[in-house]
Amino acid sequence: MLARQRQAVILEEARRTGAVLVSDLVAKLGVSDMTIRRDLDVLAGRGLVEKVYGGATAILGKSTDEPGFEAKSVQQRTQKEAIAELAAKLVRPGTAIGISAGTTTWTLARALGSVPGLTVVTNSIRVADVLRDSPQPDRSVVLTGGVRTPSDALVGPVAVHSLRRLHLDLVFLGVHGMAEGPGFTTPNLTESETDRALVEAGRRFVVLADHTKWGIVGISTIASLDEANVVVTDDGLAEPARQTLAEHVGELLIAQVEDADPEGDGAG
Repeated sequence: MLARQRQAVILEEARRTGAVLVSDLVAKLGVSDMTIRRDLDVLAGRGLVEKVYGGATAILGKSTDEPGFEAKSVQQRTQKEAIAELAAKLVRPGTAIGISAGTTTWTLARALGSVPGLTVVTNSIRVADVLRDSPQPDRSVVLTGGVRTPSDALVGPVAVHSLRRLHLDLVFLGVHGMAEGPGFTTPNLTESETDRALVEAGRRFVVLADHTKWGIVGISTIASLDEANVVVTDDGLAEPARQTLAEHVGELLIAQVEDADPEGDGAG
């Protein structure tokens, strides 16, 4: 098991139970004590757990916490690029698609440069800017308008009104978190309504979410897991989470991410 995958298992366990012990993780994962401690150091350095004597506790954050675009854009960059490349293969020339605001969807927009004849509807100024600079002369970009959020989404009645009059072939949604009960969530109540309108405008609904989004719950649900036709994530997602998603969503696509396993497996 690669270090990134091992850390995803540790993080999921911490979020599920609230805390993890080094001794339990050694037995569960079959690696050395030092390997687990290095994994916890990595997770603590990313602000995902807090190290305590003998283990670590989960840092779940508040359900209304909403990081800004710049803060999110540097997180899991390699995973987001792999997800975007895989998701771009779902887009056919000449179709009408919707792209929500977010750093993963912004990365997707950059991956669509070679697809001709697209009509793209988005509530993200950053996504619109990327697509506007595309070399494809036959591309149309529609920006919904609305009130800007900390994560650079345009939301509110203006955005919702415009989206409810549209019919799109495919909608790509970035999410703050995903979990079995709450589904796909956001920390912003107004953004939830706008994202819901975007989902309803699409014939097919695709969620883009890296493995760290699993177990995170925002204050408002956008859609249930069962509503997603496709979820595109990365291979750092732990096996139990994969099984849960596979049971609920139409199709689960796993992007393979290069990993030299810099943390090492130690004696394990």
